[in-house]
Formats: sequence, C-alpha cells, structure tokens
Amino acid sequence: MDTAVIEAVFAEHYGRAVASLIRVFGDIGLAEDAVQEAFAAAVVRWPADGVPPSPAGWIITTARNRAIDRLRREATRADRHAEAALLHSDPDRPTDSFPDDRLRLIFTCCHPALAPAARVALTLRLLGGLTTAEIARAFLVSESTMAQRLVRAKGKIRDARIPYRVPADSELPSRLPAVLAVMYLIFTEGYSATAGPQLTRADLCAEAIRLGRLLTELMPGEPEVLGLLALMLLTESRRTARTDGERLVLLADQDRTLWNRDLIAEGQSLLRECLRRNAPGPYQLQAAINAVHADAPTATATDWPQILTLYDHLHTLTPTPLVALHRIVALAEVHGPTTALHELSTIDLPNHHLFHAIRADFLRREGNLTEAAAAYDAAIALTANEVEREYLCRRRNSLPSSCIDHVT
Repeated sequence: MDTAVIEAVFAEHYGRAVASLIRVFGDIGLAEDAVQEAFAAAVVRWPADGVPPSPAGWIITTARNRAIDRLRREATRADRHAEAALLHSDPDRPTDSFPDDRLRLIFTCCHPALAPAARVALTLRLLGGLTTAEIARAFLVSESTMAQRLVRAKGKIRDARIPYRVPADSELPSRLPAVLAVMYLIFTEGYSATAGPQLTRADLCAEAIRLGRLLTELMPGEPEVLGLLALMLLTESRRTARTDGERLVLLADQDRTLWNRDLIAEGQSLLRECLRRNAPGPYQLQAAINAVHADAPTATATDWPQILTLYDHLHTLTPTPLVALHRIVALAEVHGPTTALHELSTIDLPNHHLFHAIRADFLRREGNLTEAAAAYDAAIALTANEVEREYLCRRRNSLPSSCIDHVT
C-alpha cells in the first residue's frame, strides 16, 4: 500500500478527528498532537495490517488513546477521576443539539476574543489540515508571521477558556462574518490550491460546501449564508472543466457541457431566494457574477457589462486589492486592455502571482510582448501550484523568441 491512501484519509478526516478530540479533551494542542501521532501510526501499521474498515474511526480511536496515555503520564492524583471519565467517553457523541464537531470548532475559532485574521487561519489549520505555509500564502504573509498568529490564537483560546460550542442565537450574527470567511477560504484553497501538483483539492471544496449546507440549517434567515453556499455551488460546477488532463483551461476555453448543471440550478435557486430578501452582500454579489457566467451558453455570449456592474457594487462593499483586480478583468472585456492596464497601475499586489499573470495577458493583447514576457516571469516566480506554473510557462514560451531572449 502506498502513502496515497493515508494521504487521502488525512485530507478527508483530519478536521473531523481534531474536532472530535477537542470536544472530548478541551485542549487544542493535545488534540492536534494526538491526531498527528495517530496518522504516524497508520503509516507504520496499515501497510502491514491493511486499511481498517473505518479509517476515520481508527484514527479517532487511536488518537484518543494516545491522548489518554499522555494525560496519564502527566496527570496528578486529583486528575484520575477525570481520566476515568475520558476512558468511557465517545468522541463521536455530540454534546449539544447541533451534531457536527467541525462546525462547532469553526465557531470556537471565530470567537470575538480572537483577531479576525487569527480566527480564519486557526480554523483552516485545525479543520482543513492546511499547513502553515499554505495558510500564509492565502493571507499573503510570510510563513513565520502566520506561525506566530497560530500560536497566539491557540494560546488565547486556552487562556481565556473559550468554550467549544455553537453560540446562542443572540451571539450568532457577530460571529457570522468570520465563519463565512473561513468557509470561503477553505473552498478557495480547494478550488485553486496554492501549491502542489494538482490545481484543485476536491476534498476541501466538498468540506466547505458541506459546512455551508450545515450553516444554512443553523441560520436559514441570513442572506449571506445562502449567498456563500450559492457562490460555492456555482463555482464548483466548473471545477472538472478547469483542466484537460493535467493542463489548466481558462474559463473562456472551457467545455461548458462539462459544467455540472445540477449544482448550477441549485446555486441559482439559492441566489433567487437571496434577491427576494433585498439585503445584498459580498457573497451574494460574487454568486450573482458566477450566475451570469453560468447563464452564458458560450464565452462570447457572456454579459460582461453586467458583470462589471456587479463588480462595481462588490468593490464598494469590499474595497480590497483582490476584488479590484478581478473587477479590472471585467473592465478589460468591456473597455479593452489599455484602459485595464491603466487601472491595474493603481493596485498594489506585487507578491501575488495573479496580478502579474493578468498584467501579462493585458500586455500581450496590447502587443507589448517584451513586457508581457517579463510579467509572465514574475508570475511564474510567485506560483507554487505546478499546474498554474505549467500554464504560465506555456503562455510565456508561446511569445516570439526575440521577446523571450531579450528578457532573459
């Protein structure tokens, strides 16, 4: 048995295992260490014994036993009764009326005592199993900076004794923005992996959508909850069309017969429900943009003026550099690359590969091929995903050799 099986189990069940152990033991560090030890044990045991019938159950049980062993070694006499209770606890049994440990963990990590960036980063680490490096790239910060944030966040939860539970109804609205941001970033990492040999991570996309569905059950009256789920479904509908073999396929070149029409229909239905409530928010606007793409039978039939109008509204609500960057892509389709390049000069994203890749495309369309080659080089240097890097290299190498040689 190769390690791919264990890696698949890790990707699918790491978050569940950590969340289950945090509920039982109330200690994030202990839960993480125990789950990591359990996976290390699986690497040794499963090749010899075979994959157990319930891999997730094996991991959780093994991690629970490792955690109890550690507590036994460290416990004082006064702790023995608590240890005995843990021996008979069921890590899969919920402790309140909401039966999902992972969603409970999100709300714990999104406690208002934590800084907003720390809330999202900690949940991505504990729930999604993302590495510190992957989270750092998602936040556009250094790995050391993100490591410090994670340590501080875990310490804050421990020292402040932040409870591991879904908040009361009165507390839910204040926690919602950070919870939605967590789900969106988990989905985004799954849809466009920051690093590695694959463009997407289907497990993360599925987990984010699953949690989105759970949140709609918990908060059915929140338009932005419905909007985020609609956005994820409409985006996910295109995932399998984004690659041809191991090559990246841009939206304009995708085979639209491969788009998942069931997901599109569900996403559009949720979006219509949002519109009836007349309380537009950033996720609803992004879902609307994706709905416009889904409505177009061909790339040339895309209603770019409508998309640009939606991006104008989105940028008013969320004036971030990345939103501005995506708005400029729509601007280029409506008013051409020259206007878009002028707008692009106002954005400060020197360390984001997408900025340079988009600039390279605009320069190419303008006929400025030497500068386009340099922009492709900048994008390639900042790209950690192998599929994206291959695409950018292919685009750069398709330029006339005189332009490439001049840059080199």
